[in-house]
Amino acid sequence: MEFSVMCKTRHVLTLIGSVLNIVLSFIVFCFLDILDFVLCFVYKVLDFCIESEWKNPNSGSYSAATLDGSGKIIVSEQGETESEVVYLTSTKFQLEEISDTLYSRPSFVTEVSNQLKRLTFDTITITKSTEKKKPTRSTITINSTIVKLLQGRMIGQYLYPITRWSDCDCQFCNSWAYSTKRTLFVKSDGPKDQAKEDVVFIHGFVSSSAFWTETLFPNFSSKAKSIYRLLAVDLLGFGRSPKPNDSLYTLREHVDMIEKSVLEGYGVRSFHIVAHSLGCILALAIAVKHPESVKSLTLLAPPYYPVPKGESATQYVMRRVAPRRMWPPMAFCASVGGWYQYIARTVSLVLCKNHRLWDFLIKIITGNRIRTFLLEGFIRHTHIASWHTLHNVIFGTSGKLDRYLDVIRDRLSCDVTVFHGEDDEVIPLECSYNVQRRIPRARVKVVENKDHITIVVGRQKEFARELEEIWKKSTKN
Repeated sequence: MEFSVMCKTRHVLTLIGSVLNIVLSFIVFCFLDILDFVLCFVYKVLDFCIESEWKNPNSGSYSAATLDGSGKIIVSEQGETESEVVYLTSTKFQLEEISDTLYSRPSFVTEVSNQLKRLTFDTITITKSTEKKKPTRSTITINSTIVKLLQGRMIGQYLYPITRWSDCDCQFCNSWAYSTKRTLFVKSDGPKDQAKEDVVFIHGFVSSSAFWTETLFPNFSSKAKSIYRLLAVDLLGFGRSPKPNDSLYTLREHVDMIEKSVLEGYGVRSFHIVAHSLGCILALAIAVKHPESVKSLTLLAPPYYPVPKGESATQYVMRRVAPRRMWPPMAFCASVGGWYQYIARTVSLVLCKNHRLWDFLIKIITGNRIRTFLLEGFIRHTHIASWHTLHNVIFGTSGKLDRYLDVIRDRLSCDVTVFHGEDDEVIPLECSYNVQRRIPRARVKVVENKDHITIVVGRQKEFARELEEIWKKSTKN
């Protein structure tokens, strides 16, 4: 009897909590819609006054040819759901896909209204017409804007200086700008010339190579360090790597820079990959491009969301990652960072531009007793890098992951191991099982009482041993 009463009470409290979450979320995110709209024009005026450039905010719809705020030319094709970026290099034009979530993010009220309409239509039986429609032809509108923009790029007019006024201008964050080598920062450990195999470590979103070098590298056995060369990379736009403001931080750009800086830069031929969160997407893309070279694939909390038929892949994944809810807190943070460009830029202005102040305050408060490598990785990036990477890689590649996983299943023979924290509130556990459904040979290990970060931090010794066993087994095979 008491157990039944407790169950009913818990059910009622859960229902009340859900209703409160929905109501509060509606109020808060409606306010954030308005705030982001206002900040859009505030930053537009500030950019014009400080940098003498009147920039088109990319929170609304694009015209036939316009800028996304980083020097690239957006060309909208009539009859197509995606846009392409055209930009001029010294030798050729290049086309790159960008995520439509960069410029198509409906307000919270609009989204709720659309959901209500779907519910209404679901209750009505609609008879579809069998009449065949003529296919629409895709045409590109080219006007004088394109010509002017191309002329500006050809004579060397770049939209942004090396450092934007809202970005940090310290030597640590901009050391790459004074180097002739535009490659990623790579921290290596182990034998330099006589390594039998290499291991490439790819960190997650708003992080850095320190996620690996401060945790795992000191805990690998001396035997492992005599066999494997460990290579941890700072992704483009993060840590000590270049942070160009004329980059869109697409999947192709990230992968190309890893190939140039790590695989080619260190003469890597046969290698293992260890990747966390966002890095898992890059790891899959690299594995597909180098199927004969990858010895093993270890993924930690891979953000893989199978997209239902009829859904827009990018929009669906954006809503899964950033559901615009107040609770849990990680969902709220992801929602603010994913939906509101100018609120996110304000957060970046406060945290990233002033990271030296935060470093100093934390050292004073803690008496310099706590290692702050996680915080350093979190606040040492630019808003352009984090915003475009989130949309163009995490959201924008959602339609490609099925194909990547199928290629790894059918064409690669390497071991695939997936680790996921049981208490991970950033990437749900179901994502790892989704990978296993696509690649049946993949082994999923759920780590109890660990979340998105503590799956490594705090259990680095144990995880280092697990990785050594994976590499040893893969080498034997």
